[in-house]
Amino acid sequence: MAWLIVIKSILSLAGLGLILGLILSLAYAKLQVKSNPQEEAIREILPGANCGACGFPGCDVYAEKVANGEAPPNLCLFGGQEVSQKIGKILGKEVVLKEPMVAVLICRGGKNECKERFIYDGGSDCRQAYILFGGNKSCVFGCVGLGHCASVCPFGAIRMNENRLPVIDEKKCTGCGICVKECPKNTLMLIPRRKLVYLACVSHDKGRDVKNVCSVGCIACNICVKSCPYQALAMKDNLPVMDFNKCTDCGICYAKCPTKSYIDRAKARPYAIITTTCNGCGECVKVCQFKAIEGEIGKRHRVITEKCIGCGECFKVCPVRAITMAGALGYQVKTA
Repeated sequence: MAWLIVIKSILSLAGLGLILGLILSLAYAKLQVKSNPQEEAIREILPGANCGACGFPGCDVYAEKVANGEAPPNLCLFGGQEVSQKIGKILGKEVVLKEPMVAVLICRGGKNECKERFIYDGGSDCRQAYILFGGNKSCVFGCVGLGHCASVCPFGAIRMNENRLPVIDEKKCTGCGICVKECPKNTLMLIPRRKLVYLACVSHDKGRDVKNVCSVGCIACNICVKSCPYQALAMKDNLPVMDFNKCTDCGICYAKCPTKSYIDRAKARPYAIITTTCNGCGECVKVCQFKAIEGEIGKRHRVITEKCIGCGECFKVCPVRAITMAGALGYQVKTA
C-alpha cells in the first residue's frame, strides 16, 4: 500500500507542476515584452560607457528611446560621428552630425598666478570648498583647483597639474560636458574642436581688482575688442565676450592681450612671405597691427619675421596674390 501512496504523490506533484507550467506559459505569452530588433541593433553599436552624456541613465535606455523615436540618434558623444551614422543606417534616416566639441579650462589662475585668501585644509572636493566662502583663492570667480572635474570624468581625460589646475587630454576628451556641469565655478566650457583662440578668464571684477589678485586675469582693458578686425568681441560686465561665428581665429586678440588671458590652441602659427610679384601697393602695411611689414610704395615689401604673428590679414587683402602663408596652419586658397 505504501507504494500506491508514493505513486499518487508523484502524480499529484506532476499534475500540479503541469498546471503551474501552463499558467506561467500563458502569463508569459500574455505579458511578454516584444523585443524591438532596432533597439537590440542600436544597443550593440553603442559603446556601453554608460556615461550619461546623452542625457539618459545609460546606453540601454538611450537605445530604447532612439528605437522608439523618443530621442535623436546623434546624442552619443563618446561614440561620435561613426556611431551616429551607424544608428542612422539602422533607422533608415539621415543623421545630422553634431560638431565635435572639446572641454577647455577658462581660468589660468593657478596657485602661482592667483593669491590665496586663507589656507584650506578640508576635503579634496571643489564643491565642499566652494561652500566655504567660494574657495580659498582671492579671485572668487576662479578655478577652485581640487580636481572634482578629474574625478567625475568617465574617460580619464582630466588630470591635475602641480599648479592646481586641471589639464585636459584632448585625445581622450569626448566633449560629453559632464565636467562642465559638475564645476561649481563654471570655469570649464565646451568649444568646437576646430576653435583655436578663446578667453581663459571668467572674472567680472574691475581691472584694478583683478590685478591685485591674479597676474593672468582679464583687466577689461578693451585692447582685444578694439583690435579685432571682425568685431567678434564685445565687452560685457568687464569681460570680453567672443562671438564664435564671427571669430576667424586670427590670433590678434591673443597677441595683443597684455595679461595673456587668451589661449591659442594652435601648436604653431604660419608666417607671411612676400614674393617678387609684389607691386608695393601698401595694403598689407595698412592691415598689419604689429608693424611686421615694411617697404616703400611702388617697391616690393618685406616681412619682419620676428614681428609676424601669422594672423593672415595681409594675405587676405593682397590684390596681386603676392603673399603666401607658410608654416603649420597654412592657407591653401589664394586670395581672389
